[in-house]
Amino acid sequence: MPPEKEMRKRILTGDRPTGRLHLGHWVGSLAARVKLQYECETIVIVADLHMLTTKRAKQDIEQLPANVRGLVLDYLASGMDPERSSIYLQSAVPQTHELHTYLQNFAKVGRLLQLPSIKEMARNAGIAGESLPLGLLGYPVLQAADILLARATLTPVGKDNLAHVEIARELARQFNSAYGPVFPEPEPLLTDTAALVGTDNRGKMSKSAGNAIFLSDDEQTVEAKVRGMFTDPKRIHANIPGNVEGNPVFVYHRLFNENRSEVLDLEERYRAGKVGDKEVKEKLARALNLFLGPFRERLAIYENKPRLLDQILWSGTLKVRRIAAETMREVRARMGLDRVWKMIRAGGMRAGESVNR
Repeated sequence: MPPEKEMRKRILTGDRPTGRLHLGHWVGSLAARVKLQYECETIVIVADLHMLTTKRAKQDIEQLPANVRGLVLDYLASGMDPERSSIYLQSAVPQTHELHTYLQNFAKVGRLLQLPSIKEMARNAGIAGESLPLGLLGYPVLQAADILLARATLTPVGKDNLAHVEIARELARQFNSAYGPVFPEPEPLLTDTAALVGTDNRGKMSKSAGNAIFLSDDEQTVEAKVRGMFTDPKRIHANIPGNVEGNPVFVYHRLFNENRSEVLDLEERYRAGKVGDKEVKEKLARALNLFLGPFRERLAIYENKPRLLDQILWSGTLKVRRIAAETMREVRARMGLDRVWKMIRAGGMRAGESVNR
């Protein structure tokens, strides 16, 4: 019976611990994860090994404990329930390295070099040409190891990471073809919304670009960031008709302002040159703070309880270790590696007995 028939739906998703999460993360994947935890078994990875592909300097490592706790905090503030979502630390599951090693033998360099996401990550990290590290090139292979180790059947992703799930599917097929059925082919679960534009309108919202509104920002910080948001550059006076489509302020209004009549009224008056940017931004800041209110309430519950955060991460990691151990027992058995060790162990024990006599 194929592995897909033997298990209920299981999701593997997560983030690198490189800083706090922002509205772009919420739109891109967090909202879907919070919903799906009630429908599927959900495993959430704190991907510290993936972090090392682009951030491995001494200061990055020193910041790692705080970043890990901050990431877990943001997960809980977003509405993830530790009783429903198992949050685990990637580097604390040693089987990850073993499966990664086996999968590398199926991965093709040319295929990995074609991925736009690898080129973008290298560019963002200031890496070019032959200085591309092997670890960064193999990022999707390590990602596949995470997914397949958990034997996840669904992976929520944005369109920019769709190719990474396809790599995992390809590697699953190749391994199953070579050694027998072990891994289900994970299905991508695309989010409804494209990447959220940053407050400066210079690409998607990003921690490193300085154009993000964080889930942990307080009300005053949100207001200040909204006041500085990019709008229609051709609209130098409030009585000039403005462009709504592609205008970040209105993109955010449509996504986060639950008062739909207010949004429609602002759009109509903006197009007609009958409302100023000041009013539009003030109402957006208010809407964003209303939206983030429940996040802040949940954050207040957990932020001064580091031991509770550690316990949540510990429990999730132990669960994934058990899953990983079971997966790798089957992997080794299918590959025949266990037979070699059993032969050596049996021979060594017999030799030891004769020596002892």
